[in-house]
Amino acid sequence: MSVWQYGLTVEWVITPKNTMHPEKQQSPMKNIILIGMPGAGKSTVGVILAKMLGMTFVDTDIAIQERAGRLLQEIINMDGPDAFLAIEEKTILSLHYHHCVIATGGSVVFSKTAMDWLKQDSVIVYLKISCEDMIKRLRNITTRGVVLIPGQSLPAMYHQRVPLYEQYADITIDCADEDFEEVVGKVIRELAVKKF
Repeated sequence: MSVWQYGLTVEWVITPKNTMHPEKQQSPMKNIILIGMPGAGKSTVGVILAKMLGMTFVDTDIAIQERAGRLLQEIINMDGPDAFLAIEEKTILSLHYHHCVIATGGSVVFSKTAMDWLKQDSVIVYLKISCEDMIKRLRNITTRGVVLIPGQSLPAMYHQRVPLYEQYADITIDCADEDFEEVVGKVIRELAVKKF
């Protein structure tokens, strides 16, 4: 699949009108699922990517908060990590989107059921950052809604999750020292090269 099949060419992306190709609006397009560590920039990259490709954008962390009526951190603090993961899985399974960029929470990969659901008619993009970069970016760890096993350190969480991200990824994007627009450009190029 080329970038044409997401409704745009690279040339169209940079034109002011940003017009969708009419022949490509007839059938549902693949979703683009963003996975990766907390702080990798999934939500920010997702918004820009959706704008560039003329797609819808969904942030599953926001969907979880809407479903539960509470902040992510409140769910974790009051109900515990296992209850949070159960709510996250149910929220993911309730999603029914086409031609959509979906930014997931970092813990989504703990649920095979959720990942199998997301992977249907979708391409999974892993936004990869180093452990050092993750720690630097997570300044609000006590309020951000990051799922940690009691007593688990951030490096331990990082090394626990990396193999799961690698397992599910169709495309891996190295985000080291890149700004968000450069990351989006990398994603678009990889989608074209790998014909998604």
